[in-house]
Amino acid sequence: MDKRAAFREETRKRILDAARALWLERWYDEMTLRELAEHAGVALQTVVNHFGSKNGVAAAMLEEPLPEEWMTRAAAHPGEIAEALELLVADYELTGDALIRSLALEGRIPALHPVLELGRRAHRAWVEHVFGAALAGLAGEARARRLDLLVCAADLYTWKLLRRDRGLSQAQTAEAMRELVEALHP
Repeated sequence: MDKRAAFREETRKRILDAARALWLERWYDEMTLRELAEHAGVALQTVVNHFGSKNGVAAAMLEEPLPEEWMTRAAAHPGEIAEALELLVADYELTGDALIRSLALEGRIPALHPVLELGRRAHRAWVEHVFGAALAGLAGEARARRLDLLVCAADLYTWKLLRRDRGLSQAQTAEAMRELVEALHP
Protein backbone atom coordinates (compact mmCIF):
# COMPACT_ATOMS: atom_id res chain seq x y z
CA MET A 1 0.00 0.00 0.00
CA ASP A 2 1.45 3.37 -0.96
CA LYS A 3 1.61 6.29 1.46
CA ARG A 4 -1.45 8.01 0.04
CA ALA A 5 -3.61 4.88 0.35
CA ALA A 6 -2.29 4.19 3.86
CA PHE A 7 -3.09 7.77 4.91
CA ARG A 8 -6.58 7.50 3.42
CA GLU A 9 -7.22 4.24 5.28
CA GLU A 10 -5.94 5.70 8.56
CA THR A 11 -8.22 8.74 8.11
CA ARG A 12 -11.19 6.47 7.41
CA LYS A 13 -10.41 4.46 10.56
CA ARG A 14 -10.16 7.64 12.69
CA ILE A 15 -13.55 8.80 11.42
CA LEU A 16 -15.19 5.44 12.15
CA ASP A 17 -13.58 5.26 15.61
CA ALA A 18 -14.90 8.76 16.35
CA ALA A 19 -18.35 7.76 15.08
CA ARG A 20 -18.40 4.73 17.41
CA ALA A 21 -17.34 6.87 20.37
CA LEU A 22 -20.05 9.43 19.65
CA TRP A 23 -22.63 6.67 19.17
CA LEU A 24 -21.88 5.39 22.67
CA GLU A 25 -22.46 8.87 24.13
CA ARG A 26 -25.21 10.51 22.08
CA TRP A 27 -28.41 10.03 20.15
CA TYR A 28 -27.66 9.28 16.50
CA ASP A 29 -29.97 12.03 15.29
CA GLU A 30 -28.18 14.58 17.49
CA MET A 31 -24.73 13.75 16.15
CA THR A 32 -23.62 16.00 13.31
CA LEU A 33 -21.02 15.44 10.64
CA ARG A 34 -19.23 18.58 11.85
CA GLU A 35 -19.03 17.15 15.37
CA LEU A 36 -17.84 13.84 13.96
CA ALA A 37 -15.13 15.61 11.97
CA GLU A 38 -13.98 17.49 15.07
CA HIS A 39 -13.77 14.27 17.10
CA ALA A 40 -11.82 12.57 14.31
CA GLY A 41 -9.48 15.56 13.90
CA VAL A 42 -10.35 16.04 10.23
CA ALA A 43 -12.16 18.60 8.13
CA LEU A 44 -15.90 18.26 7.55
CA GLN A 45 -15.25 17.87 3.83
CA THR A 46 -12.97 14.91 4.58
CA VAL A 47 -15.87 13.07 6.25
CA VAL A 48 -18.11 13.90 3.29
CA ASN A 49 -15.46 12.75 0.81
CA HIS A 50 -15.07 9.41 2.60
CA PHE A 51 -18.70 8.62 3.43
CA GLY A 52 -21.00 11.10 1.71
CA SER A 53 -23.39 11.52 4.62
CA LYS A 54 -24.10 10.49 8.19
CA ASN A 55 -26.04 7.52 6.81
CA GLY A 56 -22.92 6.63 4.82
CA VAL A 57 -20.93 6.63 8.05
CA ALA A 58 -23.54 4.35 9.66
CA ALA A 59 -23.42 1.98 6.70
CA ALA A 60 -19.61 1.85 6.86
CA MET A 61 -19.77 1.07 10.59
CA LEU A 62 -21.99 -1.91 9.71
CA GLU A 63 -19.42 -3.22 7.24
CA GLU A 64 -16.59 -3.09 9.78
CA PRO A 65 -16.13 -5.76 12.44
CA LEU A 66 -17.20 -4.59 15.88
CA PRO A 67 -14.40 -3.69 18.27
CA GLU A 68 -13.42 -6.74 20.31
CA GLU A 69 -14.18 -4.97 23.59
CA TRP A 70 -17.81 -4.67 22.43
CA MET A 71 -18.11 -8.42 21.96
CA THR A 72 -16.97 -10.12 25.15
CA ARG A 73 -19.97 -12.43 24.79
CA ALA A 74 -18.15 -14.15 21.92
CA ALA A 75 -15.98 -15.88 24.53
CA ALA A 76 -19.01 -17.63 26.07
CA HIS A 77 -18.96 -21.42 26.11
CA PRO A 78 -22.11 -23.39 25.24
CA GLY A 79 -23.88 -24.61 28.35
CA GLU A 80 -22.05 -22.24 30.72
CA ILE A 81 -25.12 -20.14 31.50
CA ALA A 82 -23.78 -17.99 34.35
CA GLU A 83 -20.54 -17.22 32.51
CA ALA A 84 -22.38 -16.43 29.28
CA LEU A 85 -24.75 -14.03 30.98
CA GLU A 86 -21.95 -12.27 32.86
CA LEU A 87 -20.22 -11.70 29.50
CA LEU A 88 -23.47 -10.62 27.85
CA VAL A 89 -24.27 -8.14 30.63
CA ALA A 90 -20.71 -6.78 30.36
CA ASP A 91 -21.40 -6.12 26.66
CA TYR A 92 -24.68 -4.41 27.54
CA GLU A 93 -22.91 -2.28 30.14
CA LEU A 94 -20.74 -0.83 27.37
CA THR A 95 -23.19 -0.59 24.46
CA GLY A 96 -26.66 -1.11 25.95
CA ASP A 97 -27.68 2.50 26.39
CA ALA A 98 -26.53 3.38 22.87
CA LEU A 99 -28.43 0.41 21.46
CA ILE A 100 -31.59 1.44 23.32
CA ARG A 101 -31.28 4.94 21.85
CA SER A 102 -30.77 3.50 18.37
CA LEU A 103 -33.76 1.18 18.72
CA ALA A 104 -35.89 4.16 19.72
CA LEU A 105 -34.91 5.91 16.46
CA GLU A 106 -35.16 2.90 14.15
CA GLY A 107 -38.58 3.83 12.75
CA ARG A 108 -37.48 7.39 12.02
CA ILE A 109 -34.00 6.77 10.61
CA PRO A 110 -34.03 4.05 7.95
CA ALA A 111 -30.23 3.73 7.91
CA LEU A 112 -30.37 2.24 11.42
CA HIS A 113 -32.63 -0.67 10.46
CA PRO A 114 -30.03 -2.86 8.71
CA VAL A 115 -27.56 -2.38 11.54
CA LEU A 116 -30.12 -3.28 14.18
CA GLU A 117 -31.52 -6.18 12.17
CA LEU A 118 -28.03 -7.65 11.88
CA GLY A 119 -27.70 -7.32 15.65
CA ARG A 120 -31.01 -9.11 16.19
CA ARG A 121 -29.98 -12.03 14.00
CA ALA A 122 -26.54 -12.23 15.63
CA HIS A 123 -28.07 -12.19 19.12
CA ARG A 124 -30.53 -14.95 18.22
CA ALA A 125 -27.72 -17.09 16.77
CA TRP A 126 -25.60 -16.49 19.88
CA VAL A 127 -28.48 -17.51 22.17
CA GLU A 128 -29.14 -20.63 20.12
CA HIS A 129 -25.46 -21.58 20.24
CA VAL A 130 -24.82 -20.86 23.93
CA PHE A 131 -28.14 -22.03 25.38
CA GLY A 132 -28.73 -24.80 22.86
CA ALA A 133 -29.11 -27.46 25.56
CA ALA A 134 -32.49 -25.91 26.41
CA LEU A 135 -33.59 -26.73 22.85
CA ALA A 136 -32.60 -30.41 22.95
CA GLY A 137 -35.38 -32.75 21.89
CA LEU A 138 -37.57 -29.93 20.59
CA ALA A 139 -38.58 -29.47 16.96
CA GLY A 140 -40.77 -27.21 14.88
CA GLU A 141 -42.99 -24.72 16.70
CA ALA A 142 -41.98 -25.96 20.16
CA ARG A 143 -38.31 -25.36 19.38
CA ALA A 144 -38.98 -21.96 17.83
CA ARG A 145 -41.06 -20.89 20.83
CA ARG A 146 -38.40 -22.00 23.33
CA LEU A 147 -35.74 -20.16 21.34
CA ASP A 148 -37.94 -17.03 21.33
CA LEU A 149 -38.24 -17.24 25.11
CA LEU A 150 -34.48 -17.68 25.55
CA VAL A 151 -33.86 -14.69 23.30
CA CYS A 152 -36.23 -12.64 25.47
CA ALA A 153 -34.55 -13.81 28.68
CA ALA A 154 -31.17 -12.61 27.37
CA ASP A 155 -32.44 -9.57 25.50
CA LEU A 156 -31.21 -6.00 25.71
CA TYR A 157 -34.64 -4.88 26.92
CA THR A 158 -34.49 -7.42 29.75
CA TRP A 159 -31.14 -5.92 30.75
CA LYS A 160 -32.64 -2.42 30.56
CA LEU A 161 -35.64 -3.35 32.71
CA LEU A 162 -33.47 -4.93 35.38
CA ARG A 163 -30.43 -2.66 35.27
CA ARG A 164 -31.78 0.76 34.36
CA ASP A 165 -35.44 0.65 35.38
CA ARG A 166 -35.14 -1.50 38.51
CA GLY A 167 -31.65 -0.28 39.43
CA LEU A 168 -30.09 -3.70 39.98
CA SER A 169 -26.30 -3.95 39.99
CA GLN A 170 -24.47 -5.50 37.06
CA ALA A 171 -24.02 -8.74 39.03
CA GLN A 172 -27.65 -8.80 40.17
CA THR A 173 -28.78 -8.25 36.58
CA ALA A 174 -26.67 -11.15 35.31
CA GLU A 175 -28.02 -13.35 38.12
CA ALA A 176 -31.65 -12.46 37.35
CA MET A 177 -31.13 -13.18 33.67
CA ARG A 178 -29.48 -16.50 34.59
CA GLU A 179 -32.60 -17.44 36.58
CA LEU A 180 -34.77 -16.67 33.56
CA VAL A 181 -32.62 -18.76 31.22
CA GLU A 182 -32.35 -21.67 33.64
CA ALA A 183 -36.13 -21.69 34.08
CA LEU A 184 -36.34 -22.58 30.40
CA HIS A 185 -34.04 -25.60 30.71
CA PRO A 186 -35.81 -28.96 31.05
